[in-house]
Amino acid sequence: MKIGFIGCGNMGGALAKRFAGAGHSVMVSSRDKHKAEACAKDCGKNASAGTISDVVKFGEIIVLAVPYSEINSALKSAGDLKGKILLDITNALTPDYSLAIGFTSSAAEEIAKLVPQTKIVKAFNTIFAQVVANPNFKDGKPSVFVASDYDDAKKKVIKLASDIGFETHDAGPLKNARLLEPLGMFNISLGYQLGMGADIAFKLMKR
Repeated sequence: MKIGFIGCGNMGGALAKRFAGAGHSVMVSSRDKHKAEACAKDCGKNASAGTISDVVKFGEIIVLAVPYSEINSALKSAGDLKGKILLDITNALTPDYSLAIGFTSSAAEEIAKLVPQTKIVKAFNTIFAQVVANPNFKDGKPSVFVASDYDDAKKKVIKLASDIGFETHDAGPLKNARLLEPLGMFNISLGYQLGMGADIAFKLMKR
């Protein structure tokens, strides 16, 4: 599968490296050309670097991996996203690390309003980059929750998450991002505010 990245920071870079390592073709972008080139080099032979518009033309799935405050400018730079699967991994955080949107809307739903002709999928926002890089825990695979109004797009993202070692769960329609994003904020609070660190992850248990 061809996967383009708008942004290659900690989370975007970690996902790009894992997807490329799983045999997918990856193209990364950044406002800093040299950062994108370094990220692509770190991802290995299945990765390349380009501009945001290059990434959109390249990818079947486009991963939106920029801070919430930069989403508007990133999407404007992206150009025509019609028909693309847009994988939103963001958490809508304020500068003081509180939740900017939640419960009555979500970052994913607000993004859907900005690019209504795309297939928005919410996933990976409840996982730290360190866990993406190494999802191996003695208690089993961490859970990735995938929400979307488009079943075909959801299935492709579920497969991607499975390809890189996660247990996947269909999290229902996109409006359930209103629940996933506060869960992502709780994960951040546990990791940083309560001192548990970034090597933690949620796992859905079934009897």
